[in-house]
Amino acid sequence: MTVGFTVFDTAIGVCGLAWRGDVVAGTSLPEGSAERTRVWLLRRFPDAVEGTPPPVIREAVAGIVALLGGERRDLASVRLDMTGVPEFHRRAYEVARAIPPGRTLTYGDIAHRLGQPGSAQAVGQAMGHNPFPIIVPCHRVLAAAGKDGGFSARGGVGTKRRMLVIEGALADEPTLF
Repeated sequence: MTVGFTVFDTAIGVCGLAWRGDVVAGTSLPEGSAERTRVWLLRRFPDAVEGTPPPVIREAVAGIVALLGGERRDLASVRLDMTGVPEFHRRAYEVARAIPPGRTLTYGDIAHRLGQPGSAQAVGQAMGHNPFPIIVPCHRVLAAAGKDGGFSARGGVGTKRRMLVIEGALADEPTLF
């Protein structure tokens, strides 16, 4: 099935989304410009074609734009193509998707919820390889004691903090979920 993609403006910059049919194949946080975001998506999906998304994908884009604009949007119903995603990552992403806007969990919290309390580092690695940032809100996952931890997107922890501030999860201290 052909992969389509689109780039779109948000409050934090130009994001991107790729899809197959009515399922999201991947997302991109801002890469610095619309062109860089396109290049990033085409590196990940070399045969993708830029175009107008189908209605269900347009709804996902609208949800992302609204969430990054400060609205409390729940993107948990957006269908994701988990082809090739390791089972542990899938499970960690399910837990992360349950974190509501304005709330956070730690890597250790997710490890405990997975029934694997010693796997906080593995949870961090899963979040670092998240193919669906924003929809799988890895920015809501923090290091121990509510510290930022890492963030592999362009802008690093600064981008993560900006997203948490927009969602109201970061003022003086993050609000754990």
